[in-house]
Amino acid sequence: MPWDLIPLNSGYSIPSLAYGTGTLGSGQWPIDQLTQAFDTGFYHIDTAQLYRNEAEVGVTIGQLGLERSDVFITTKFSGFDGLDIPTSIQNSLQYLNTSYVDLYLIHNPDLAVPDIPTVWAQMEKVQEAGLARSIGVSNFNEKQLEILLSSAKIKPAANQIHLHPYNYQQQSLTLEYAAKHDIVIEAYGALTPVTSEPGGPVDAPLNEIATRFGATTDQVLLAWIKAKGAVVVTTSSKKARLLSYLSAGDLELSAGDVEAIDTAGAIGEKGITLRHGLRELGVGVLFGILVLVACSYFKGRNKRGNVAEVLRRN
Repeated sequence: MPWDLIPLNSGYSIPSLAYGTGTLGSGQWPIDQLTQAFDTGFYHIDTAQLYRNEAEVGVTIGQLGLERSDVFITTKFSGFDGLDIPTSIQNSLQYLNTSYVDLYLIHNPDLAVPDIPTVWAQMEKVQEAGLARSIGVSNFNEKQLEILLSSAKIKPAANQIHLHPYNYQQQSLTLEYAAKHDIVIEAYGALTPVTSEPGGPVDAPLNEIATRFGATTDQVLLAWIKAKGAVVVTTSSKKARLLSYLSAGDLELSAGDVEAIDTAGAIGEKGITLRHGLRELGVGVLFGILVLVACSYFKGRNKRGNVAEVLRRN
């Protein structure tokens, strides 16, 4: 199934479909789910300090007797327990039971303390020490990437971001900047239009394309990410869905298909932005009302207390 390898600027390549562990938690459940993912045909695993299941990834690989070279492991520095990068990467390697990871990411730009250049220099040392074959970032925008590159000796190989048709326009500057500097985009949340925002404008082209290909709308969305040249990071507890995600690599969308999804996504993005804005405004107004009610209540109670005190004195 043609989920091809994508070359990285580090000289290595990354599988273009990854199984994400962010929702699995820890314990036996992630081990069972990872075993299913490997058995189904996934061999790029995306984990992180924050997910608390790096150890389960290592256990699963060991239990299945997989060769290290057969698995592509991505993990992330999440600032867990306030640990720094040198300590965090050593802990991650111990949990994963490996001497190196294939890709090590800064999970969020907010973790770049005291600043992006200082933290990126620590990431460069991780790669130089052979603890990670490639290094990169997650959730960075184009301005943050620009700050990083201004002092970098090693360019980030990848930037993992939230990407789907309804935020494609919002992410366009980040996508353009990454392409200009040979930074591969990894996309999580690709299925948002059918999982979190169903009934929007994207439904129409998705349904039409899915019917024409004899595919599911999930598969069409993954094929759309593939058409953008990005790595898909996804997950499911259902083997049938994992198999369908693998099969989505066979879908080749036309330029017209991609444009139809882009156009519908841009229309939907405006509506979603407005709806979320109104929702936030509504929450703000409700909070304001509650504050006013509380103030009025305590003010009234104070007045009643003062009256009662006067009556007692008289």
